[in-house]
Amino acid sequence: MADNEILQMHDLKPAPGAKKDRTRVGRGEGSKGKTSGRGAKGQTKRTHVRPGFEGGQLPLYMRLPKLRGFKNPFRVEFQVVNIARLVEVFPQGGEVTAEDLVAKGVVRGNAPVKVLGEGETTVAFALKGVKASVSAKSKIEAAGGSVVED
Repeated sequence: MADNEILQMHDLKPAPGAKKDRTRVGRGEGSKGKTSGRGAKGQTKRTHVRPGFEGGQLPLYMRLPKLRGFKNPFRVEFQVVNIARLVEVFPQGGEVTAEDLVAKGVVRGNAPVKVLGEGETTVAFALKGVKASVSAKSKIEAAGGSVVED
């Protein structure tokens, strides 16, 4: 191929030595010499061993426990915050979002937030973008607040 020609798809070929034929073991001395490509003594020279066979030792698939439940990959884990902690962090009440809780260091920003009803409140909270348990919702609404779940 000359230097000024464009490389074409039909001109491509593997590098020299990149493509090697597979070794046909056990096909006689004329093929691979004394041991016919099977190596030295041992069980694999004489016959083939199935995958996972450990020479008679109790195999891994029998050592491990069988069918121990199921882990749902789509389960949503909530970070919980109690009303007592909300009153501690926001003593004046007001609007509280998940971002506000992350900014104050109450929760991390990588999972949804749920407010639980442990503790009492007298200040009104306007919760936005967070879930609340039934008891937390009733306590917040009794104090004059509101819960808006997104």
